[in-house]
Amino acid sequence: MRLRNIAGSREIIGESGFVVHSPERQKGNWPGIFGNNNPVHLEIGMGKGRFLMDMAKEHPAINYVGIEKYSSVLLRAVQKMEQEPAPLPNVRFIRMEAEAIADVFGQGEVGRIYLNFSDPWPKDRHAKRRLTSREFLSRYDKLLKPDGQLEFKTDNKELFAFSLEELEPAGWRAKEVTYDLHHDKGMMEGNIMTEYEERFSSMGNAICKYVAER
Repeated sequence: MRLRNIAGSREIIGESGFVVHSPERQKGNWPGIFGNNNPVHLEIGMGKGRFLMDMAKEHPAINYVGIEKYSSVLLRAVQKMEQEPAPLPNVRFIRMEAEAIADVFGQGEVGRIYLNFSDPWPKDRHAKRRLTSREFLSRYDKLLKPDGQLEFKTDNKELFAFSLEELEPAGWRAKEVTYDLHHDKGMMEGNIMTEYEERFSSMGNAICKYVAER
């Protein structure tokens, strides 16, 4: 279970230069935040930031923005960044709810969105809260460039089945699909593991992944 309350976390986040404060003011101005016109990729629900930071090291010509709603979890990402030998200039964090992403990113401002081991919200009445629901796919449609893509990874087969079913009604299609990522040579090429991915795969859980586009 994620820790949700750590004393002083909001204050530390508020003083961090790695965190974008009042992000709604940056809508349409992300090149100004990074000081370049490189593509912007977005991870929603970034956790402690391992995936995002590893991606940033691997692809320095891409700017990465990570969204996390819990201050205590974002704090861990900030601390992890501070432990780096040198700050990563192509990474920024935001503490916010995913529902508000259209207030922070303009039309076609994002090249790719990553969803990694998102909360499954298992009760049917909470389906709209799932980050792969058609409601969220509609939000992503507004942010992504015309050729932008959505990548989703999970070990939850029920959530994965739901997520695939949501694509077509929302005007999306699955470009690539695997139910066992770590035994799929093609889709494993260039794969960067998350903390959850490493943990679940070490337990023998198969990792499911899709790459979707409109």
